[in-house]
Amino acid sequence: MLEYENEMFLSSMQEDGLTIAAKGLSMEKVILNMLKVYCDPGNLVLMLGCSDTEEQYFRGELEKDGCTYPPKKITTDVSTGERERVYREGGVLYITTRILVVDMLMERIPISLITGIIVTKAHRIMDSAQDSFILRLYRQKNKEGFIKAFSASPVSFSAGFCQVERVMKNLFIRHLHLWPRFQKTVATSLEVAQPEVVELHLQLTTKMKEIQTAVLEIISFTVKEVKRLNPHLLTEVLTVENTISKSFHKILQQELNPIWHQLSGKTRQLIQDLKTLRNLLVYLTQYDCITFYNLIAALRTAEMAINSSSGWVLLDSAETLFLASKERVFASIEPSKPKQARTENNKEKSDIEENPKWTIVSEILDEIKAEVKEYATDGSKDTVLIITKDDRTAGQVQDYLEIGAKALLNRMFNKVLGEKYGRREEGKQKEVKNKGQGKNSSAAPPVKNNTVRIVGKDSISGENKESEINLVIRGLDSGSYLENRALLHDIKPRFILLYDSDVTFVRQIEVYQANNPNLKTRVYFLMYKGSVEEQAYLTVIRREKEAFEKLIKDKATMVIPEDREGKTVDNDQLSRDPQKPSQILLESQNITSRKGGLNKPLVQSKVIVDMREFRSELPSLLHKRGIDIDPITLEVGDYILTPEICVERKSVSDLIGSLNNGRLYNQATSMSRFYERPMLLIEFDDKGSFSFQGKYYLSKDIQYSDIMAKLQLLTIHFPKLRILWSPSPHATAELFYELKQGRDQPDPKTAATLGVDIIDDFNSDKYNPQVRDFLAKLPGITTKNIFCILNNCENLLDLVQYTEEDLAKMLGSHQAAHQLYTALHDKIEVPETSTNQSKQNKKPVFKSRFKSKKKT
Repeated sequence: MLEYENEMFLSSMQEDGLTIAAKGLSMEKVILNMLKVYCDPGNLVLMLGCSDTEEQYFRGELEKDGCTYPPKKITTDVSTGERERVYREGGVLYITTRILVVDMLMERIPISLITGIIVTKAHRIMDSAQDSFILRLYRQKNKEGFIKAFSASPVSFSAGFCQVERVMKNLFIRHLHLWPRFQKTVATSLEVAQPEVVELHLQLTTKMKEIQTAVLEIISFTVKEVKRLNPHLLTEVLTVENTISKSFHKILQQELNPIWHQLSGKTRQLIQDLKTLRNLLVYLTQYDCITFYNLIAALRTAEMAINSSSGWVLLDSAETLFLASKERVFASIEPSKPKQARTENNKEKSDIEENPKWTIVSEILDEIKAEVKEYATDGSKDTVLIITKDDRTAGQVQDYLEIGAKALLNRMFNKVLGEKYGRREEGKQKEVKNKGQGKNSSAAPPVKNNTVRIVGKDSISGENKESEINLVIRGLDSGSYLENRALLHDIKPRFILLYDSDVTFVRQIEVYQANNPNLKTRVYFLMYKGSVEEQAYLTVIRREKEAFEKLIKDKATMVIPEDREGKTVDNDQLSRDPQKPSQILLESQNITSRKGGLNKPLVQSKVIVDMREFRSELPSLLHKRGIDIDPITLEVGDYILTPEICVERKSVSDLIGSLNNGRLYNQATSMSRFYERPMLLIEFDDKGSFSFQGKYYLSKDIQYSDIMAKLQLLTIHFPKLRILWSPSPHATAELFYELKQGRDQPDPKTAATLGVDIIDDFNSDKYNPQVRDFLAKLPGITTKNIFCILNNCENLLDLVQYTEEDLAKMLGSHQAAHQLYTALHDKIEVPETSTNQSKQNKKPVFKSRFKSKKKT
């Protein structure tokens, strides 16, 4: 380990805390060494927040080091009994948050025996209700175990008010450890052995400069329009410089989410246009002119100008953008010439603009081969690694090195624009495609005489013995940061070409060189001078530096209470009693003021929750209000508050989908049959509007009136169904608490046995659905007694022949029997009226007539 890695590891082990490090500083190595300490049957350590790639990486590295007790993973495939056995065996466990919450509530895992919890990606703790719930359950019953949190995203803590303090509060952590790139120990460790860096500042072509200027002007216009329409928005976030950043839209969305429903449709379209325009700037420097022109042509349509944009396509800058993009492909073609003339002109001249980075890559490879040939003595080949942003760019670089620029551009022209403008001559060299999985077909001899291998996709290798280097091309987006780091240590490249810049990978190169001081690495840094690409790279570094500076100031000024960790005295986060102190005192003395000081037994409030509901925040909030949670797989309802009250929770999106596919009708039928007070809870987002208005919830093809009309039909068909409207999960928890006051607690065994498929002889599937629906609409018929009628009557004629007494025995209610018998046997007679009588005076006359029972 490097010096700063060792110091980071020791500080994390000595005390519980939140460790925030800059991207690429190998925090995963610190966590790996921590796992080596705790991978023992005498410990029980839980890992939260790890992705599948990270879990595989930690497991593989531990097995390489000879770890005899590697981490285990618990998923839904592991049975309950097996999970309890794994918990007792100890060690390090990867476990899904939903399973862990349920096992903690059901006391299947010994919480008091847990050694500690390691939280990765701690910046997401505010968005993950389950992680916060787990930590609160853990700290309530375990005052000795540790909590150690890690994050490699300092920018995430710069948004919002006191973000780092709120994260530390949810983590039950008092200490904050910061490791920026400019930290003294980090800088000293990396400066011991640094790679040789060759910066190559390329010049944009004339047309590329025109396009970049035009797009920036459109972005400036769009930003001004957003500010003009919304003067209350934060101006420090909404700037032209920030719009070119990769994380701009994520940060902007966080700022706008609370007021998104208040924004006009034009404002939302302007924000979407900013994202489109930023993509144009990225594609300009990353892809070829043909791909870029094809994208621009898709934006220049009448539909786009009217419906899909805020009107920027009508600006003069947009016209410049369209013309310059076309001239990069058709520089010598006159639009007035016919198609045949244009085709012939295409064959005469190769006027397609070549990507400037291609030429530089070719020159660098020739320089490397000459150097290797001059100084190589043992006949070994050095590895050259070319880093691109994604696999598409990697494929273009590979094709360029194999068939040359002219053949590649002509092939792309024929593929994208050939049908419209005529095909072009691809050259003498023909591409041989790789056919068959696992077989590498022999391609034509590469123009640049290299052995090319793309990592992350199907490789195409050209075997050539006059070749001096092994060339590997890697798209960063094709794998995780751990896979990119592992690639450096596996192939140990002597030369690295950064075709596209990435801050995380640049730091990984620094760490790689510091760990291999004897390997003299040379890095070629390719970047367009004065371009948006350069500015975006510098903006990422600047924002990270500013985020760390803010965190340093916050650390120096923040006031942290002594009971923050909850190890000695329970803090507010661990409190579960929502009542007032006076009420708590009275109940602690087993006295109630409402009944004149009489003693009353204390009964713990309980709610039965469906297992699938633990993806939401509501179970955590109910538990925090002092209500015990009993997780069970329910077939009817989501929450059972009392023996009579069953609640089906729906978000707005779930409500729309359930109304459209009819699922809500079946759910309401089941709740109405088994519970006296079925309820439908419609829960809105606490960051959005508490209404259906606007386009925030409903799309253009779904109207507010459509949803309300379906809800009205639902309430008419199910008179017992009550609809609850809640603006947020916090309001729902308070509503449930009030509904449970003074009522009995639900029975888990009874709730678990109720289901549509447990009707036995009264199963509705064996009855005629038309007759059943008709019968359900008759007076006196309910969802509870309808199956009594269906089970005892062969047809409707048999039902008519029963007396009122027979119906009362069958239905179990004289009132229901009277209503049904009257509806079947009463006759309605309408007397004849003169034609001169007004329609307002027409009134029906009801005359009852008893019909004797007859057999047919």
